[in-house]
Amino acid sequence: MGLYEWYLKTRLGRHECDGPDHVALIITERDLLEQGAYDTLATFVEWALDSAERVTVYVSVLDEDAIPTLRRELRHLDTPVDVAVRGPDDRQPADAPVQIGIGLGGKHEFTSAVKTLATAVDDGELAADEIDDDRVEDHLVFPSEPDLVIKTGAERLSDFMIWQSVYSELYFTDVNWRDFRKRDFLRALLEFCNRSRRFGR
Repeated sequence: MGLYEWYLKTRLGRHECDGPDHVALIITERDLLEQGAYDTLATFVEWALDSAERVTVYVSVLDEDAIPTLRRELRHLDTPVDVAVRGPDDRQPADAPVQIGIGLGGKHEFTSAVKTLATAVDDGELAADEIDDDRVEDHLVFPSEPDLVIKTGAERLSDFMIWQSVYSELYFTDVNWRDFRKRDFLRALLEFCNRSRRFGR
């Protein structure tokens, strides 16, 4: 362990903050094309699960043909993983501690939930005035709300989990994924602990 990493861990240890229960990471398909990128991701998942109960990773896809390779590689992580891929039959995966969304944009996810609810109303299975936040969340692919969302590479938002992350703490780092180290993750945790969460208030 480097001196700076030890310093960050010491500062975290002195905090009364419990840390995030759910950490989300946003990276791109291009990030995963870098040499050693999957090893970095596996290590990130280990770091995150040392601090949190759930980890969600979103991979924005540039080339649809890359999805089968991404899906296969991501299933090799050394922990139970649910992988959801954007498609006409989006479904809720099982409840593993690690969830991977490939090309699963928040707009598409939300629209699919609304269409499902609208169909239920048309079929007489649900009254329109019964639709509330809980009903919508029940039809999201990954309904769990992340406490901390880490976005690497630039300070630009993604449309990933736009419903679930409305009250999340967002952490942007200009460090590219290929250069992401444990110290960068610890910085994100320390920043999370230094913030006062308001949950929209």
